[in-house]
Amino acid sequence: MTDLASTRPSGLPTPRHYAGINWIGVQTLYFREVRRFWKVGAQTVAAPVVTTLLYMLVFVVALQGARPPLHGTPFAEFVAPGLIMMAMLNNAFANASSSLIQAKIMGTSTDFLTPPLSPLELTIGFALGAATRGLAVGLVTAVCVLPFARLGVANIAAILWFGLIASLLMGMVGVLAGLWSEKFDHLSAVQNFVVMPMTFLSGTFYLVENLPEPFATISHWNPFFYLIDGFRYGFIGHAEGNLMVGVVMSAALTVVMAVACWLVFKSGWRLKS
Repeated sequence: MTDLASTRPSGLPTPRHYAGINWIGVQTLYFREVRRFWKVGAQTVAAPVVTTLLYMLVFVVALQGARPPLHGTPFAEFVAPGLIMMAMLNNAFANASSSLIQAKIMGTSTDFLTPPLSPLELTIGFALGAATRGLAVGLVTAVCVLPFARLGVANIAAILWFGLIASLLMGMVGVLAGLWSEKFDHLSAVQNFVVMPMTFLSGTFYLVENLPEPFATISHWNPFFYLIDGFRYGFIGHAEGNLMVGVVMSAALTVVMAVACWLVFKSGWRLKS
């Protein structure tokens, strides 16, 4: 008797085997995430820029002359890099988290679960898509704040490193938040009670060293402080914290988040069950 399981009708395609990473699938998922936010660019790119300009209007224009220079840096030039980084952090987080929660609620998660994408490839695709939105918002915001602040470039490597690593990191935090959330209220809770407080309490608008103890010490345990401080250093050439600590911490935290995303995608927690 012929073993039917070992036969294959002629003309049918055989399953594709990938020796390593399925780069075609990763590229497809990445472009899907980019096109998803780019189709509504007025909401995903232009709106954050307007919000940042309003902050500049309030803290710089309205208080012009009332805020003394910080370590010899005019207040406008001090606060502008922090606002740019804040926009990048929030939008990288929002891209991945909103994409996953929408897929879960609308039942379209099969769009990326059915194709031959491994947990690592899903992590790469969503993280890169979120990082692209964060970097795009940061670039547009930086151009728009130039009329308010004369931003220079003191260290291009610091700008590129902290800008890229912050977008990747918050993209993966957004992946975890999107997978954990079961409705938009859960996602809003993470945004309002975790991401936003950590962003505002990281020295965006002030010198952390001016805070009374123990708040000054506590602020140095906030990873957002090192991301904003390192990014600001790239523009003004002065940092409050230790730059090497910021580089190592941001790299280690990104690796930890990548492993966490990989494990969650592998288990299918709140995605396949």
